[in-house]
Amino acid sequence: MAHSLSAKKRIRQGEKRQARNKARKETLKVETKAFNAALTGGNAAEATKALGALVSTLDRVKLKSTIHPNTAARRRSRATKKLNALTAKAGTKA
Repeated sequence: MAHSLSAKKRIRQGEKRQARNKARKETLKVETKAFNAALTGGNAAEATKALGALVSTLDRVKLKSTIHPNTAARRRSRATKKLNALTAKAGTKA
């Protein structure tokens, strides 16, 4: 248990940061699930829109240092690659 005022303040600050980071990561999970749902549905237009929202959220979370910038880049790359595969597959069917 912290005894000094500064140590108690650091505990309070840490709890606030933890809550903010948790909320940001939850938003990221929701966006990722929406994108994956659009992908499995096979709707390229909806998936493109969901990818835009996902990339925007990734960039925001990255800038706030909740996730590492390379993690955001990797997730963006993989999501884009999945969307490109879907559009290529849809292009060969047409």
